Amino acid sequence: MTATSFSLMFSGCFMTVLIWGCTTVDGLVDEQLAVQPATTTKYHSTDMMTANATYGESALKFACGNISHSCMYYCNFCNDIHGAPTMGCLSILSTHLCLRNFESAMASLNSTDWCIWDNVRGLYSNLSLCTEDISDCLLIPWPNPLVEETFVNIHAEFFKDCPTEELSDPPPVIVFALVITPICLIPVMVSLVVLKTKNGDGSS
Repeated sequence: MTATSFSLMFSGCFMTVLIWGCTTVDGLVDEQLAVQPATTTKYHSTDMMTANATYGESALKFACGNISHSCMYYCNFCNDIHGAPTMGCLSILSTHLCLRNFESAMASLNSTDWCIWDNVRGLYSNLSLCTEDISDCLLIPWPNPLVEETFVNIHAEFFKDCPTEELSDPPPVIVFALVITPICLIPVMVSLVVLKTKNGDGSS
């Protein structure tokens, strides 16, 4: 993959995530408010779009990454919902902004195409870059246990039936030959050593 195509793929992924994230954050926050109504305030998507102007970095209780213009959106969301960039907040953002896009894209493919790497490479890379971007914004090391669990789960869901011939056991004949060869060589080597020793003793 060339640097240009990788850059275009990353830019497309990022713009898709940003547009989708800004339109769905209202649903995310309302879902959290239903769980914790006494400790949170309503945070609309229109508020998210003006987070930089309304809150600013000084309003945060923690440091926020500045690798992209989305970082303040993520950090303000975590600040309002959890009060900190916790793994729980990373889980919410990754699930709604990264994993759901991946699952939707995979659902649009035939299940027989899931095992063809060229068909899923871009989707897989987009998911990885999305989780990395959010983690970096929240200053959470990447990869981390949550990301690892996410990829384990998608492998179990989408790729468990894919053949892995390159990792499978060799045919039984080859296994037998590899095992029996050193076993047969041991007595031959011992016999040669004994024979050489006897010849050496007889000549001295």
